[in-house]
Amino acid sequence: MQLNQDNTPFDEKQLALINQLLPMLTTEQQQWLSGYLLNPNVSTPGNEPVTNKDAVANTATEQPNIASASTESEPLEVHVLYGTETGNAEEIAETFESKLKTQNFKVHLWDMDDFPRDSLPEVEHLFIICSTQGVGEPPINALDLYDHLHSDAAPQLNSVNFAVLALGDQDFPDFCQAGKDFDHILGQLGAHRIADRVDCDFDYEETAEQWIIDMLELLTQISPDTHEDTPNIEDEVVTIEEPQAPYSKSNPFQAEVLKNTVLTEPEASREVRHLELSLEGYPETYEPGDSIVITPQNDPALVEQLIATLNWDSDTFVPINDSGDTRSLKDALTHDFEISKLTPGLMKKAAELFGNPMLNANIQKSEWVENYIYGRDLIDLIQSFTPVALEPSKLPQLLRKLPPREYSISSSHLVNPSSVHLTVRVVKYESHQRERQGVCSVQLAELTPVGETLPIYIKKNPNFTFSEDADTPVIMIGAGTGIAPYRAYLQESEHLNLRSDKWLIFGNQNQQHDFLYQYDLEHWLQTGILNKLDLAFSRDTENKIYVQHRIEQNSAEFYKWIEAGATIYLCGNKDEMASGVHQSLVNILKMEGNYNQDEAEAYLNDMIKQQRYQRDVY
Repeated sequence: MQLNQDNTPFDEKQLALINQLLPMLTTEQQQWLSGYLLNPNVSTPGNEPVTNKDAVANTATEQPNIASASTESEPLEVHVLYGTETGNAEEIAETFESKLKTQNFKVHLWDMDDFPRDSLPEVEHLFIICSTQGVGEPPINALDLYDHLHSDAAPQLNSVNFAVLALGDQDFPDFCQAGKDFDHILGQLGAHRIADRVDCDFDYEETAEQWIIDMLELLTQISPDTHEDTPNIEDEVVTIEEPQAPYSKSNPFQAEVLKNTVLTEPEASREVRHLELSLEGYPETYEPGDSIVITPQNDPALVEQLIATLNWDSDTFVPINDSGDTRSLKDALTHDFEISKLTPGLMKKAAELFGNPMLNANIQKSEWVENYIYGRDLIDLIQSFTPVALEPSKLPQLLRKLPPREYSISSSHLVNPSSVHLTVRVVKYESHQRERQGVCSVQLAELTPVGETLPIYIKKNPNFTFSEDADTPVIMIGAGTGIAPYRAYLQESEHLNLRSDKWLIFGNQNQQHDFLYQYDLEHWLQTGILNKLDLAFSRDTENKIYVQHRIEQNSAEFYKWIEAGATIYLCGNKDEMASGVHQSLVNILKMEGNYNQDEAEAYLNDMIKQQRYQRDVY
């Protein structure tokens, strides 16, 4: 904006000062100044409103070009970046984009991989929506931007205004870590935080919706000229029939249990079940690597024990959400709230609601909290620290929603078009003198007989997908129920007669008791669908052998497969297996490729970005 004596009433000295100031102003400041000149009655902090009507009239008539600049100014420009692996952050980002557009903001929605990093210092309003993977890592599509911001080449971002929405799961110690890291580094690089970071647990929907509302309100305050578009009635299209809503957590498909068998021998220390569920009528297909999400319920016996411990009436109606919906205490504890696990967040809320002095004292010690919650549940907490003031109506403030459970699919849709197979480890153990059990695994194994239904939906996994390219070697590494996606892939490979090189490295405890899908694997090995099978049964040898040991024992061949362009897949428990496997891959690169530690880590990071090293760990 450049003013001169032909289009303003200012003298030469005044114009020089104004033209010197204008380039230094942000878009927000220019909009505010033009609005103020049009209407100086608007009160601002530290200034009394102008009340001289003649002054207002004179200002409005003497500033025609500034007025025109205000009314014709560009809408506020907003950049929304998402980092995602399962699609949740992308879904939120798209919703945010849609809401911003209805308010006439100029919106740029970016997959983090596609965002031009060099333009970041020029971005005025930036919103980061990011999930966390593995052990506190950013998603694959966020790695490049994450590394750039944490490198020596990171720019100063003094002109950037930002806010972060982080997604995670409180069950894990690195809760929302990737979002926390983005929030921290942006602040360190000089960007201005316009709102505190918001962290979402697995039940992110309500929190994310409120964040979107808050961000819209904040942006509207910055750019008050924006307004919501009102649809023209003439443009409305009459829909004869509403399309069926996709199956989801809020709208699950009722799948009949067709088969439920035990895969392991009675002597096995960990029972594993094979389930087959009907998908008759389900409109979507699935692929190897995808998951089935099950909405579980708490064991009725545990619910009754909890109600008795609280000495409450099971028929009392209690709220189950912030919208005021209610159901009986028994139903709410069965279907809505998590009661079998303690988290640091729950402990903090309990200290606020119980009114127990001893709990209030202990909650200040983070190490004590971590030690106490391990292997305990809500009944333990109530027995240890009797609530003084807890009422049934406070349950939504105390407890988080019952998390859905995800199970990797262990069948091919091409082979089983109307059903889906699951491989489920039944979790049972003793802790603090009480028997404990997995919420969903025991429900599947013992509480849902053949013929009954389970609420489910299919969840795509775009970052754990198998290629049908016959020239791409595949190395599959898994332990226990981590065999599931590989069974699906090998079953589909046989159906398609896919003859690419395939190597499976599988581990469990005992070959006689828990060699899962032994017949299938040996059949595929004999028929050439599977080229190489290495087994690691940890309890069969004096010195325990795990899959990472088999990897290093075959280091030369393993490296040869990598050099030939192999894609590595890793599926299983991240605490027991994933970190050991990762270090073995580093060791192979160092031994066979002469890389140092940093170079080997960088090599694996590049493989992750190229989706040649895919992980599904839990």
